[in-house]
Amino acid sequence: MKAKNQRLWLIGLAAVAMLAAVLLGMWALKDQASYFYTPADAVRDRVEPGRQVRLGGMVEKGSIVKQADGVSIRFVVTDGQATVPVRFTGIVPDLFREGSGVVAEGHFEAGGGFVAETILAKHDERYMPPQVAGAMHKSDSLEADRK
Repeated sequence: MKAKNQRLWLIGLAAVAMLAAVLLGMWALKDQASYFYTPADAVRDRVEPGRQVRLGGMVEKGSIVKQADGVSIRFVVTDGQATVPVRFTGIVPDLFREGSGVVAEGHFEAGGGFVAETILAKHDERYMPPQVAGAMHKSDSLEADRK
């Protein structure tokens, strides 16, 4: 076999190996990937109930309600275009409060509510998830909050 043919075979084998590695990686992440949705995206895309996702937005002012058990709360996440009611049981981060940015990891229920398993609060007062900031700038709801 000529040297030129050997190089072509090696390049072909390397390409097949790389494709196999990418496909194996995608297959392994199939059930582990958690997609990010804003409330408007979630309403528009009708996220499948039970699917693990991240929901990001702002905690609507006046929406946090502590339940009688002392560890469960209900609140509403908004992006200025849509709202999603969220239920969470556990200890919330210190920075979690009304009017602040939040990312909740969990799943949607059949009725459209969201059950959060983890709450991630913003780390400074100017931080906002990029997808939420973009959506809120489009709807001008961010400007309304600043006035």
